[in-house]
Amino acid sequence: MQMRIEDISKKLKEYVRILKLAKRPKREEFLKISKIAGAAMALIGIIGFSIYLLMSVLPKTV
Repeated sequence: MQMRIEDISKKLKEYVRILKLAKRPKREEFLKISKIAGAAMALIGIIGFSIYLLMSVLPKTV
């Protein structure tokens, strides 16, 4: 499957168009997204650690 130069050029133009439409987030928006992402990572970590504890404690009690 060989791409032609026209296909590559068309793809690059699409990428450039998307990058031109993108904007930098404001400080408040960035902080809100960061807090939400951090909370989600912490929640996933707590769930994973809970599962680890259950898997390490339960076999010893049975």
